[in-house]
Amino acid sequence: MIRTHPDDPPLTGAEAARIAWLVARMAKRGLAGEEVDQSDLQAGIDSILKGARRREEREEWKTTARRPK
Repeated sequence: MIRTHPDDPPLTGAEAARIAWLVARMAKRGLAGEEVDQSDLQAGIDSILKGARRREEREEWKTTARRPK
């Protein structure tokens, strides 16, 4: 798992690669000028982070559900 920021969940290698690809595309669009819309790429990053948070919660639930009482 890859930690990117303290507030973000740990990312798998595939998630980190997808985010890196989107950030590279955002940089390329940024070269085109300030007026270029990048909201679709930001939405993609937000979607990946949302999925990572759900995965982390699911894994956390699985580990706590298996603990003997």
